[in-house]
Amino acid sequence: MISTEVQTNFLSEDFLLQSPYAKILYHDFAKNLPIIDYHNHLPPNEVNEDRMFANMSQIWLAGDHYKWRAMRTLGVSEKFITGDASDKDKFAAWAKSVPYTMRNPLYHWTHLELRRYFGVDDLLSEENAFEVYNHCNEQLASPDFSTNGLLKQMNVEVICSTDDPADSLQEHVEFAQKADSFQMYPAFRPDKSYAVENPEIYLSYLEKLGKAAGIHINTYEDLLAALANRIDFFHDRGCRLSDHGLEQLYFFEKEQYNIQDLFELLKNKKTLTTSEIQYFKFKTLTALCKMYHAKGWVQQFHLGALRNTNHRMLSTLGPDTGFDSIGDFVQAKALAQFFNELDSNDQLTKSVIYNLNPGDNEVFATMVGNFNDGSTKGKIQFGSGWWYLDQKDGMEAQMNTLSNMGLISCFIGMLTDSRSFLSFPRHEYFRRILSNLFGKDVENGELPWDEKWLGKIISDICYFNAKNYFDFHPTNIQIKP
Repeated sequence: MISTEVQTNFLSEDFLLQSPYAKILYHDFAKNLPIIDYHNHLPPNEVNEDRMFANMSQIWLAGDHYKWRAMRTLGVSEKFITGDASDKDKFAAWAKSVPYTMRNPLYHWTHLELRRYFGVDDLLSEENAFEVYNHCNEQLASPDFSTNGLLKQMNVEVICSTDDPADSLQEHVEFAQKADSFQMYPAFRPDKSYAVENPEIYLSYLEKLGKAAGIHINTYEDLLAALANRIDFFHDRGCRLSDHGLEQLYFFEKEQYNIQDLFELLKNKKTLTTSEIQYFKFKTLTALCKMYHAKGWVQQFHLGALRNTNHRMLSTLGPDTGFDSIGDFVQAKALAQFFNELDSNDQLTKSVIYNLNPGDNEVFATMVGNFNDGSTKGKIQFGSGWWYLDQKDGMEAQMNTLSNMGLISCFIGMLTDSRSFLSFPRHEYFRRILSNLFGKDVENGELPWDEKWLGKIISDICYFNAKNYFDFHPTNIQIKP
């Protein structure tokens, strides 16, 4: 028989806090700080419209490929995942799956979200699925559970969406005029501008980009002019950072190809070779990074994902549906050369590099030190564990590696990287794990118990480093509808 005391330790007030020092650091220095979520995939229109959700499936299950992968592993029919089953039946299928997710971070996240937003202390299962569903749905009908209400509940100060260069940003402009408790800023995500693997799709995108920029894109120089135009446009609407999702960075020492010739091939719907594709990406990304530097932006690189591995499911469901994995790409040399190319002309802006393969943690942690030049605290950042690594082991590994090979005191902390408005307890999850790391070192005699100083470091990592690193301020927005 397991005692009630042991059972109630799960998700208790001191969840994940394994020493008295960790408890002080979390409760006194981390817990109540605002959240700066500088990278996520929340839909800006739903923030601007202050969307209300009809039920838990719509807010919690739709678009969540973490949950979808778990359900498929358990043999749940696609009908109850992305198919035509009712929202109620989809929730029931997820509830039935939850007890089998133990030791996966989904088990923690699921119950943290139910508790923090909806006050549900029970463990979700098949037996209480409809009771929980109805209870949460009743609360979703309250204005406090609109998109803005949910963000306010979590003490969010800033969110940064992920936006294509051709986006109008109208939602950001409108929201900036009425924002009260938090700010929403765009982030420039130009992946499609150099996604030249499929010429027909690429040419279609160039038409869209050119229309947004008011430029007929007929040459490669036109492409760069259109991108520069959109960077100006984004900057005037509060954007201060870019983001890029890549398998790896590329570098070519010599002008191996004529970039206009490659552009002409694309215009004629000719497929480029692998080397030509990589060269096109390298040249375009280098030009973009120089533009970011001129604007004083932060650039982010999410590296290492192997995407769309299941072609049968890709053709059925499309991308971003749960069929991507960690890749084993070679990272170090080209990453160093790419950054060096920019740094050589003092055009390397503040940068955050995110690693998806834990085997490359040391590579990334040592790389950032190569290009910190004393101009800015933590100019080059080893970003928080992301995607498959934004769980306890992954975050601890990232922070331990950063501590051993860099300075964790300069770290800008956690982000959700999520499409869900219920994902913000992940900041709590991170803050508890961070506090426990430091507390454990104190308990082991590896750090002195200087409560004030350690508390400052914890607070900096959770909030103040990011606040100082990014140039976020409402007065930066120049509204030009």
